[in-house]
Amino acid sequence: MNYNRVVCFDLEMCCWNENGVGTTGEIIEIGLAEIALDQQAIVKRAQYYVKPENDEISLFCSQLTGITPRKIEKQGRPLEQVIQSMIKNFGAGNKIYAAWGRDDLILKQECESKHIECPVGEFLNLATLFRIQQRMKNKRIGHRDAQELLGIDWEGRQHSGYVDAFNLAKLALKLL
Repeated sequence: MNYNRVVCFDLEMCCWNENGVGTTGEIIEIGLAEIALDQQAIVKRAQYYVKPENDEISLFCSQLTGITPRKIEKQGRPLEQVIQSMIKNFGAGNKIYAAWGRDDLILKQECESKHIECPVGEFLNLATLFRIQQRMKNKRIGHRDAQELLGIDWEGRQHSGYVDAFNLAKLALKLL
């Protein structure tokens, strides 16, 4: 295990807003940003668009994420190919993966349902770590609010996997 490298990742999924209630479906984007703790730097970034097999991208989802059906049609690839690219470019079992919340479970569940080996082994939930460090046992806090609380500027459009993973990497450098 390489404890010097942490791959921060963020997922965007098909989402719907019906009667004010949001639901989510298949993964449509995976954003990644790898940090080197010894350099205190972000050393690698990537963005992968995923073609959903059983879900569609709603107007609500496009407005929230900026991901349109056309973008997925042109740039999206099947999840299995995206996972292969992730493993090639970021490694699998030898790296620690981190997210804000339990994106690891979402990714694992979708990989299992599609008979794909999930690249995430060792996982770190940065939301839990943040709440422990800030003594916020019973209070939930979003990624952006946590980052701003620590005085780290947010860069880019929220709900873009690529942007969210980059911002999460900046936060991880402060927490780890």
